[in-house]
Amino acid sequence: MTITSVTSEPASKDDARWNAVLNRNAGAGDFVYGVVTTHIYCVPTCVSRRPLRRNVRFFDNPAAAEAAGFRACLRCRPGKPQGSIMNDVVRELARQIDAQPEKSFALADLARSSGYSQFHLQRNFKAIIGSTPKEYQTAARMRKLKTELRRDAPVANAIYEAGFGSTSRVYEKVDGQLGMTPSEYRSGAKGLTISYASGNTPLGLLMIGATDRGICFLQFGASQKALVTELGRQFAGAHVQPMPATHHEQFEAWMDALNRHLRGLEPHPDLPLDVRGTAFQLIVWRYLQKLPYGAVRSYSEVAAGIGKPSAARAVARACATNSIALLIPCHRVVRGSGELGGYRWGIDRKRVLLDTERTKKTVAGV
Repeated sequence: MTITSVTSEPASKDDARWNAVLNRNAGAGDFVYGVVTTHIYCVPTCVSRRPLRRNVRFFDNPAAAEAAGFRACLRCRPGKPQGSIMNDVVRELARQIDAQPEKSFALADLARSSGYSQFHLQRNFKAIIGSTPKEYQTAARMRKLKTELRRDAPVANAIYEAGFGSTSRVYEKVDGQLGMTPSEYRSGAKGLTISYASGNTPLGLLMIGATDRGICFLQFGASQKALVTELGRQFAGAHVQPMPATHHEQFEAWMDALNRHLRGLEPHPDLPLDVRGTAFQLIVWRYLQKLPYGAVRSYSEVAAGIGKPSAARAVARACATNSIALLIPCHRVVRGSGELGGYRWGIDRKRVLLDTERTKKTVAGV
């Protein structure tokens, strides 16, 4: 390619521009610089390796550089908004992680390959993707694990193929990602036993479903038959059975605590939970459990509270898929306008719950 000769700027102006390039100074004015040895032009803030001064030519704008025979840098992308550039960088890194989830992607290595600092990359990756690079890699590995398990691969092989390195590493993650052990996931939750019982409350029939670790299902319904059907749908493959007689005393204690809670007499019932959901759902639900009694938040406020301000719609979906009423208080999330919004178990129940909490909070100073 032939590079057209360019009339030099006065030395003082070129020197100022060169200093801006050396210091990656974004406030030094609108110009680009071309490198005659590569035929590429960049903005002064480009993170590429600095060329020799004698190989650099300066231009007032990208059009002038291209007219002189230079082509745009694929890293700094002159003329493209910085936010769009970072979005492309982050999406490309995410694609690399998705392509090789078993590979170890250290933040330092990702930052080095992208040309940004670790802090800058981590902050922007989380803002754009919704999770840190480490969290994203864990999720990618879990997707690979699920794929391998669905192919009937031996559990140990699937774990190592997904890049976890050891069975202990994946068992640290299963509650948040699979919602069950790898063996249970592969078999469609076969072997998992859920016992259920129902009772009357001020807000209607309430069913509790529990594993040996705690309550995994707590929902209102029109009939026990409908609730059992819903329990079976949500935990397809599990063995669903009526609560054994040996556990009736425990069930009565739970129901008593829930009824007291519904009457505003026990603001914070301490019952064991076996929460199952995606990593994002768990983040939302844990945040809701920390909300003060009688407090409400908008979907946007919850999204901001978990560090994902653009995820209001995803927060709404997490609330809608909550399987544990009351104990994960999704009824405390309302629309930004102040309207109650939706509620899985009916808007009337939501209104009564909020009114009860507000009244008891005011009277008792909870």
